[in-house]
Amino acid sequence: MKALHVIALILVILGGLNWLSVGLFEYDVVSETFGGATEVGSKIVYIIVGVASIWALSFFGKVTRND
Repeated sequence: MKALHVIALILVILGGLNWLSVGLFEYDVVSETFGGATEVGSKIVYIIVGVASIWALSFFGKVTRND
């Protein structure tokens, strides 16, 4: 389970860095890599990062818990 949390965190960070490059430089690394935002490869990456972000929502319980 810990490995899944690490993978989700890495994917969320990479997705955030991609959005940072879009915001600052108007350069979408994912769409450039796969030939456009509507290409199947780009959509798969976007979906995987989105699912990882949903999974990362479960981290709030761990972060906010008082031990």
